[in-house]
Amino acid sequence: MNTRFAACAAGAAWVGVVGGCSSPLDAPHNELRSIVPITPDETGVHPTSAFRDEAGDDVAVPELSASSTPDDYVRYALYHSPAVEAAYQKWVAAAERVPQLRALPDPRLNVGFFADEVETRTGPQKARLGVSQSFPWPGLLARREDAAVFAARAEWLGFEAARLAVTERLVGALHELAYVDEATRITRENLDLLRSFEGVIRARYRVGEGSHAELTRVQVELGQLEDRLAQLHGMRPAYVAELNAALNRPTNAEIASIGALPGRVAAAGGTELAELARSSNPRLLALDEHVEEQRSKSDAARLEGLPDFTIGVDYIVTGEAMNRSIPESGDDPILLSFGLRVPLWREKYDAAVRESTAMRLAVSRERQDEANRIDAEIQRAWFEHTDADRRVRLYRQTLIPKAEESLNASLAGYRTGETSFLELLDTQRALLEFALEAARAKADRGEALARLNRLVGQPVPTAPVADGEGKVTP
Repeated sequence: MNTRFAACAAGAAWVGVVGGCSSPLDAPHNELRSIVPITPDETGVHPTSAFRDEAGDDVAVPELSASSTPDDYVRYALYHSPAVEAAYQKWVAAAERVPQLRALPDPRLNVGFFADEVETRTGPQKARLGVSQSFPWPGLLARREDAAVFAARAEWLGFEAARLAVTERLVGALHELAYVDEATRITRENLDLLRSFEGVIRARYRVGEGSHAELTRVQVELGQLEDRLAQLHGMRPAYVAELNAALNRPTNAEIASIGALPGRVAAAGGTELAELARSSNPRLLALDEHVEEQRSKSDAARLEGLPDFTIGVDYIVTGEAMNRSIPESGDDPILLSFGLRVPLWREKYDAAVRESTAMRLAVSRERQDEANRIDAEIQRAWFEHTDADRRVRLYRQTLIPKAEESLNASLAGYRTGETSFLELLDTQRALLEFALEAARAKADRGEALARLNRLVGQPVPTAPVADGEGKVTP
């Protein structure tokens, strides 16, 4: 009895051990499945986050100050962004699906007691203990695992897309706030200049050399500039709130005045960037992974329609026979069983194959549509970027220097009486508008470049730009 029980225990242990591993009927895992590369680069390296436990004391937590650079703001946003953290946790969840889908079904343990003991020659059978393990058709677990791996890789690319989106949002908010601060500075300088004009007009008016119309006109211009300055002051809290939202900080958190942001211009054409995006845009790459996921699901659906195998061991507890002299009296029988699941109802398996095939075709078409959309967006963003750069150079290198030269000439002419005050005022107003347009174009250039970086999926090649008279912005 002890020998038989030991044999049964060994058989049950074998079934249990096998049940915790992949199917012995499966083909050997290839390198893809054995490594389980749930990130496209197979490194598993990812940035730290304030939300994750592994961001310990040894991690340099980004901080912001009045001297912070745009890169500091980007690092802070990526570290604290709930959108980036949500995308990361989605990847973690998808990665945890891999070991679930490559595992065998759990072994099944059966215990039964005979309500009416079965009398046999060797004694009454009292109870029955059994353990069984099912094995899917060879290759099924591998295909399921492949699908999970592709899904996890797609979620990792979604994480990368979230980082790019947060970076674009942050850079855009920085440029908008920098524009407001620059426009405020320009307007304030022009307001001071116009007030000096008013002082001159008042002095001339007192001695009878100036006209009331000139004094009224300069006061109207002063009122308009004061209104514009008040509007800019009112706008700043809204842009500060937008930047703080991208940083995941309270919307009223103080942000120092943003100085001049570095300006760069794309060194590649729109067609070249669109071609680059087809191999680096995380959204497109994620859809490629989803296509392969559905392909693996199609293979798995076909294998689902093939039989499963079940191996079991049963141990029957048997009492002593009435005549103990009978050979094998009280020996406990051991039963090895083999089962087969017969997938008889074919329609559900065929439907599963058609479902996964349709999903694969749908994702393929979605990928094609997304590629077309990204291509068009890159062309538009590239135009907006290069057009903004053209406007910056036009205003900084041509129009503003000419307007300053004209203003100086008008001032000299006004002092000698050769130029009217209205002509001087028009020149001053033109210089103000040119300076504001140059600041607006610079912000547009930076925002369009950030959008290009997101669409391409990586920093696009850039070159330093000359915004002013031979002055190169790094």
